[in-house]
Amino acid sequence: MAATRGRSLVQGRPAAYLEAGRGRPVVFVHGAGGRAEVWTPQLAGLADVARVVAVDLPGHGETGGHGCRSIDDYAAWVLGLLDALGLDRVVLGGHSMGGGIAQTLALDRPDRLRGLVLMGTGARLRVLPRILELFREGSLEALELVASLAYSPRTPPGSVAEAERALRETPMPVTLGDFMACDRFDVMTRLHGVEIPTLVLGGRDDRVTPPKYAAFLAGAIPGARLVEIEAAGHFPQLEQPAAVNAAVRAFLAAFP
Repeated sequence: MAATRGRSLVQGRPAAYLEAGRGRPVVFVHGAGGRAEVWTPQLAGLADVARVVAVDLPGHGETGGHGCRSIDDYAAWVLGLLDALGLDRVVLGGHSMGGGIAQTLALDRPDRLRGLVLMGTGARLRVLPRILELFREGSLEALELVASLAYSPRTPPGSVAEAERALRETPMPVTLGDFMACDRFDVMTRLHGVEIPTLVLGGRDDRVTPPKYAAFLAGAIPGARLVEIEAAGHFPQLEQPAAVNAAVRAFLAAFP
């Protein structure tokens, strides 16, 4: 099923997202310098079991304006989009920075969530100082460094084209703001307060948020399930979409 482009108003400003399918709402949030298209395989592969929505955060994709400067501000924006779309009790999935946003909402607004899918993320998201330095300089070397760390050596380059395009086309100041927000994010001591069903997905070859990050999340969140994705780096949803979709399907099947 082909995804369609949707538009709404959040905090008085235009917001864009991609949507496919019908039924229980599953909302995916991209990471730093990303866009909704990094969830293309999930929009196509899960539309028969859910209403799948992939957001463009402020300053990303087709949502204009400036990016936010904190994970809390991005979480407030996502909550505003849920309100605008009339979505309540969603399964919220987040990748990397999006995982930080999802954790924040799970802790602060659990009444709006039915479940949590955390992918390629951590409870603390420190960023290499060299990455921040290169983005501050506006150097294209910044994109090369991120790409060199992001993918499994077993990943065919074509499968991560959407991630590459998103990072290339997102304005550098927006991506820098994202990474700075990540660098300040830390909920390690709060995870015991997550009280909703949680699925943690991590790529075995992830060098941005290594497997120990996923293991910590799964160990600290009560009842969380951990699935390690073989031959995947930091973008398992693009690198190994069949394995990711199978894990998410099984997670959704556990809900009434």
